[in-house]
Amino acid sequence: MAQEFVNGKIQPGKVVVFKPTCPYCRRAQEILSQLPIKQGLLEFVDITATNHTNEIQDYLQQLTGARTVPRVFIGKDCIGRCSDLVSMQQSGELLTQLKEIGALQ
Repeated sequence: MAQEFVNGKIQPGKVVVFKPTCPYCRRAQEILSQLPIKQGLLEFVDITATNHTNEIQDYLQQLTGARTVPRVFIGKDCIGRCSDLVSMQQSGELLTQLKEIGALQ
């Protein structure tokens, strides 16, 4: 169930954040929501809204090496957590990767 759920969300050309409602998750959502990402290509997935939170986090650990949230995916690649997103934003790499996958307006 968790594997199908996560894999169904992660797609080329899309930005997905797996999150509950912690301050780091809200910060990641704030950063990404301010960018000109095309409609329909940015999704925030509240894993606590499912009955499979632990299984989803276990699968995210298998997939990415960590089960902490947020887990931020740009296309099929996990870029990591909130601090990684902030570093990418500050260096300009975030916009570069978003352009590469065609997610920007």
